[in-house]
Amino acid sequence: MKERIALDLSKLPLHGMGSASLTFWGTGAFMLIEGMGFALTIAVYFYLMSLAPRWPIEAPPPDLLPGTILTLSLLVSIVPNMLVSRWAQRKELRKVRLGLIAMVFMGAIPLIPRVFEFPALHISWDDDAYGSIVWTILGLHTTHIVTDLIDTIVLACLMFSKHTDNARRYGDVEDNALYWNFVVLTWLPLYGCIYWVPRL
Repeated sequence: MKERIALDLSKLPLHGMGSASLTFWGTGAFMLIEGMGFALTIAVYFYLMSLAPRWPIEAPPPDLLPGTILTLSLLVSIVPNMLVSRWAQRKELRKVRLGLIAMVFMGAIPLIPRVFEFPALHISWDDDAYGSIVWTILGLHTTHIVTDLIDTIVLACLMFSKHTDNARRYGDVEDNALYWNFVVLTWLPLYGCIYWVPRL
């Protein structure tokens, strides 16, 4: 008769933090898929540029001001975002609550210059291939900003509810901070393509 070996897992925590969380790996896979989407748009941008005798096609280079303001606001937002992540790791509820409120504003602020970016392109999405790809790039990145903003609002509401003080919620805050860093960092090559490549 074979001897059975059993482990008592009843004392293990219900939820892990960081890489011990299944949600962390799901978020990582999600960022990998979306990162490939951004890489494909950049590849399409350069492919179209290689076919065009003049780039941008039938338009001046985009105005720098709205895109640069947006880029600076995104870079500034990394500081409070990293603090929120650190506070979540330490399970400091009051600081996490304040940090999430700050990140709701930091996530909404870039949408203001983004509204002005589209007219600053000096071209419509349906004018030609150049217009289509730059509008697609801005549209995709806007979707990511809005997605994370909604997630941050939901998390902020949860952290003020009765479902607050558990490892799973703090892990969700960490994952949300990780995703926002992804949103910021993916914008940098997109900003270079849209605003600086046409000036080369």
